[in-house]
Parts: sequence; structure tokens; C-alpha cells
Amino acid sequence: MRKLNPYFGEFGGQYVPEILIPALDQLEQAFIDAQNDPSFQQEFQDLLKNYAGRPTALTLCRNLTPRYSYPFISKT
Repeated sequence: MRKLNPYFGEFGGQYVPEILIPALDQLEQAFIDAQNDPSFQQEFQDLLKNYAGRPTALTLCRNLTPRYSYPFISKT
């Protein structure tokens, strides 16, 4: 049973196999619970503020660079 509107404007709906409906119901309930959980929201806001969108570090792979005579750089 849907608790949230599955439509986006005039579009949307769910076109999934019937066997997936119980899993989607569980996912929907977990989403609703997370929306109403202050500790989850605080952690989520902290991650958005301090982690999401930050520049990703680039690291020179020192062991591969001399071996192949080409600078290998890893994005971590």
C-alpha cells in the first residue's frame, strides 16, 4: 500500500514486477522513518555540509609511474 504519491506531476507510477512490491513497501517505510528521525536528519545534513560536493583528492601512484614511464593518478 502506497503511503507516498508515486507520481511526478501527471507522470509516474510503478511499473515493476509484483514480486518487488514488498521490498518497495519496506523501502518506502524506511524512507518515511528516516525523514522523521532527527538524528538521521542531523547526520545527513552534516554529510551534505562537510562531505558531499567536496573536491576529490588525486594521488600519484608512485610505483606504477616509473614502471610504465607514464604518470598514473588515482582519484580517491
